[in-house]
Amino acid sequence: MPKHLIGEAMGTPATVLVVLFSILFMEVLEFSYSIASHPNVNCIESEQKALVKFRESLTDESNRLSSWVGEDCCTWKGVVCSNKTGHVLRLDLHNPFDDLANFSKTCLGGEINPSLLNLKHLSHLDLSMNNFSGTQIPKFLGSLQNLRYLNLSNSGFGGNIPHHLGNLSSLRYLDLSDFFYNDLTVDNLLWVSKLSSLKHLDISEISIGEGTDWLQPINMLSSLSVLKLTGCQLYTIPPLSYVNFTSLSSLDLQSNSFDSTIPLWLSNITGLLRLHLDDNRFHGPIPDTLGRLSSLTHIGLSDNSFNTSMPSSLGNLSSLVLLDLFGNEFQGSLQTTIKNLCRLHVLDLSNNNFSGEIPSLEGGPFGCHKNLERLLLSRNSIHGPIPVSIGRLLRLRELDVSRNQLNGSIPLSLGQLSKLEMLDVSHNYLAGMVSEYHFTKLTRLNTLSMSFNFLALNVSSQWIPPFQLQHIELASCNLGPRFPSWLQTQTRVIMLSMYNASVSDTIPDWFDNVYSHILYLDLSMNQISGKLPKFVESNNSIWIGFRELILKSNKFDGPLTLFPSDVTILDLSDNLLSGHIPMIKDVVNLKLEQFILSNNQLSGEIPTFLCNVKTMIFIDLSRNQLSGRLPKCLGFLQQLRILDVTNNSLHGEIPSTLGSLWNLESLHLRNNRFCGKFPLSLQNLTSLQVLDLGKNAFTGIIPPWIGEKLLNLEFLNLQSNKFHGDIPPKICWLSALQLLNVAQNSITGNIPHCFGNFTAMVMDQGLVKGGSGVGANYKEYIIDSIRGIERTYTAAIEEHSSIDLSNNNIDGEIPEELMNLLGLWKLNLAGNHLNGRIPETIGNLKRVESLDLSKNELSGSIPSGLSDLYFLSHLNLSFNNLSGRIPKGNQLQTLDDQSIYMGNSELCGAPLLKSCPGDKPVEGHDQQFQAKGEDSFEFLWFYAGIGPGFFVGFLAVCCTLLFKKSWRYAYFGLVENVYNGLLLASALTAARLRRKFRKGEFGA
Repeated sequence: MPKHLIGEAMGTPATVLVVLFSILFMEVLEFSYSIASHPNVNCIESEQKALVKFRESLTDESNRLSSWVGEDCCTWKGVVCSNKTGHVLRLDLHNPFDDLANFSKTCLGGEINPSLLNLKHLSHLDLSMNNFSGTQIPKFLGSLQNLRYLNLSNSGFGGNIPHHLGNLSSLRYLDLSDFFYNDLTVDNLLWVSKLSSLKHLDISEISIGEGTDWLQPINMLSSLSVLKLTGCQLYTIPPLSYVNFTSLSSLDLQSNSFDSTIPLWLSNITGLLRLHLDDNRFHGPIPDTLGRLSSLTHIGLSDNSFNTSMPSSLGNLSSLVLLDLFGNEFQGSLQTTIKNLCRLHVLDLSNNNFSGEIPSLEGGPFGCHKNLERLLLSRNSIHGPIPVSIGRLLRLRELDVSRNQLNGSIPLSLGQLSKLEMLDVSHNYLAGMVSEYHFTKLTRLNTLSMSFNFLALNVSSQWIPPFQLQHIELASCNLGPRFPSWLQTQTRVIMLSMYNASVSDTIPDWFDNVYSHILYLDLSMNQISGKLPKFVESNNSIWIGFRELILKSNKFDGPLTLFPSDVTILDLSDNLLSGHIPMIKDVVNLKLEQFILSNNQLSGEIPTFLCNVKTMIFIDLSRNQLSGRLPKCLGFLQQLRILDVTNNSLHGEIPSTLGSLWNLESLHLRNNRFCGKFPLSLQNLTSLQVLDLGKNAFTGIIPPWIGEKLLNLEFLNLQSNKFHGDIPPKICWLSALQLLNVAQNSITGNIPHCFGNFTAMVMDQGLVKGGSGVGANYKEYIIDSIRGIERTYTAAIEEHSSIDLSNNNIDGEIPEELMNLLGLWKLNLAGNHLNGRIPETIGNLKRVESLDLSKNELSGSIPSGLSDLYFLSHLNLSFNNLSGRIPKGNQLQTLDDQSIYMGNSELCGAPLLKSCPGDKPVEGHDQQFQAKGEDSFEFLWFYAGIGPGFFVGFLAVCCTLLFKKSWRYAYFGLVENVYNGLLLASALTAARLRRKFRKGEFGA
């Protein structure tokens, strides 16, 4: 429902009511007089026949017009006659629906028969809230000259509004608004200017369109009191040389696209009571002239682009009942904003930049605000405590101070607000205990949100709350360790969130009876054990399609039980569930969109019933023990956006039918036993952003069409498969790519120079979407490795651009173009046959944290630019042919592990013990020997002797073993490493001893 309709329910002034209903009052008075004077006058025959024809043209599925039988039409439902003359005065066939789910069944439809023209005295026609299926508003309605009231709102009429309605010169009330169907348009409003008696005009949600001069014709209506143009696709407010409609009391221009300052001519409408400019792009300062409109009772400026302080002139609006500034960037303190607005019933300052503390009642601004019913301050920068004196706002029904910087405890005085229905203090820094005394008189409370603070609920196990809640949000509150027993008294709960509530208990027996129909349940991030609770179909028809059951990250065990067909989100991940996923036979009514069972102990095959759930958006069955093949029928799920079966025991080829998943954004098949080549049909997955095929047995070359067709890819992981051949240059067409991993394959050839075209890695923006935007309750994960250790990241992690080509057969030089990828976080080229020099421009990679070039054939010196990598935490240059001095300075000084450089015999300098030519001997090691005296000398000679002895003996054993072919192959790598290590140790030991003898440092 539009926000302005909600506002209409609050504080309507008597003057507006008189204007809106004066016409109806006069007609009712006339009708009552007629009944008293002429009780025996019946319906006129010609008009009765006209109504019969009218009914015959209508469709009436719910039989609403069943009373339209017999001769006296004045007794028919919706027909009002004058007992003075017998003429039909009113025809009221609006749809009196009271059940949204059955609304369509109670609508009248069909056509409007011209027989209505025979109702010459008809003054009131109401066909609102029906469905005439896009038929045009009949032109002949413009001939009903006595009409003073016409309401065709939300009745499913379509096309252009006929200009013939401009002939209704007696019309005082016209409502053509179309919030339900949005099928009506208007090419101009000149015809409106002819309705000289009009007092109420509502054409909301009707497309007026750009370029139409809508204001001048309306300005000619000097009697107009109410004007509503919500959602008319208006872009500009034409200038007015004079204001003619000064009788206007209510102006509603919500939900258009006005991009301007507030027009100054508004200050000339001195009788204005209601002004709603919400949901536009108004900006600039609030005109001081608005302060002249002393009669204003309602101001709505929400959802605009104001970024200023409130002008002091608004303090003159002493009659103001509603002030709605939601969703702007207003600044300043609360004290100066509302100081003199003492009659306020509704104050909504949410979603702005207001600061300061919540004023206290004692002598503060809230001292005169005892009429406040709704106080909404969420999403600002308000700090300090909730004042104790807020408990004096005894008329308060809604209090929302969420998402600020409030601290301190929750005052006990809140428990005195006996009319309070909604309390939201979530997302602050509030701390301390909350007891039953905080809720003493809150008998009307239906919404309680205290999530994400530092609060603990400390109530008696026998406590019976005075309220019946519908929405309970206690995430991150300390409620445990036992499951809160007071919840069994809350029998009307629609939403219950106990995320991370320190509960380590089993689900109590009463839970199934009380909460089996609940629409939103979040018990995640606790230590709840035992069997899953039972749920049944919800009996709340209004919320069909919104049911969410989130029980992840607990210790639920046993089998996965059947779940209700009306659940849209089922998240049971990170538990101890076992057994097969149960087969559901009747899937016709299933509304499942998110099916998340990851990180359990489920076994068996992926059930095929999932293929028939057409509403499915994503499936996450990762980290289980599932086996078998990927069902071919998954290709039927046209809405599927994420499929994750990572870390199971699935095998076989990828079904070609997956190429039919046009909307698929993420495909995770990592760490299974899939094999074969890429199905060519996967080139149809043009929406794909994440493709993870790592740790399988896929074969063949990397298909060039990945770069040609999958242009939205951000994450491509082909690690640990059996791919061979060169990296196709067309991979470089993936300008959005931020993570490329083809490690541990049999890739050959050179690194393509076009890798510099990976624009997303140049721009340093990190993974942005990765297909994880489908639901706020689900986080998609990607897996990458550093130092050989796998790490899991969310797909929205920043600064995670990565290239891993390690452990292949790639040769050639490292391309200079790689050094242009300024956003790179990890670069791993280890275990290949790369040669040449490390590029001098490697210092450009300012963001790199992990750099591994080990086990290649690189030569030359280490570039000095390496010391400019300030974020570098992992470096490996070992086992190359590098030479010269190791650079010093900055981050390199902290990387003092010698293994970083081992296997490069020509390197010298710290942290190696090998000095470079012309350097002073390395100090810090030699002096310690002198202090140890003669014992140290003998100790060193002991090891100097035993070292070569062990070395000779070791070589003898190795030589013996090497005559056996099987032993030679098995231990060749080990012997080589030990040999190199012993050579290095012996050389270092001998060098130290020789140096100390020369210096005469041994002896007493």
